[in-house]
Amino acid sequence: MKLDEIRVLPVVVLKTVEETVPKLTALRDGGIPAAEITFRTACAPEALKLAAETFPDMAIGAGTVINAEQAKQALEAGAQFIVSPGLSAGVAAVCREAGIPYFPGCATPTEIMAALDLGITTVKFFPASVYGGLAAVKALSAPFPQVRFLPTGGVDESNLLDFLACPAIVAVGGSFMMKGDILENCKRIRKLIG
Repeated sequence: MKLDEIRVLPVVVLKTVEETVPKLTALRDGGIPAAEITFRTACAPEALKLAAETFPDMAIGAGTVINAEQAKQALEAGAQFIVSPGLSAGVAAVCREAGIPYFPGCATPTEIMAALDLGITTVKFFPASVYGGLAAVKALSAPFPQVRFLPTGGVDESNLLDFLACPAIVAVGGSFMMKGDILENCKRIRKLIG
């Protein structure tokens, strides 16, 4: 998955499998060919499988993955990447073995060092707004120049260009494009990014 080309990773919560195709079609047609389908709902594995099969041209991954068992489920369903709210050595091991990217949530120097010890150089910075936002990313990037950040939580259309202007940031994540008209939101965001 080329996060640095897509620049925006939609966090998609699907309450029913039936929501999968319309929501992902809107994302793709709006110019954002990616989705992090959260593992917070009962239908997530089935929805992820449908998404992976229906949208081979999109980067489809699983989010809110908190243990190795969920990571295995997500991979079986066709996830191309895994995102966690925190860092799990178990999830990292499953992803490493499968050869797919793992973006763990890291908000402190200690967590970033733990990720580096596991061979991970791109981390989710979550919740970005609570942990100091862009200023914190800039401060953390000084001692960790090899790390790229994916800020999520508190990123929206009002500040995404500020985040994306920072060289340490590979992309931004969030559900802000999922509210209201997804297609129009994505078109507007894509135009904004240029």
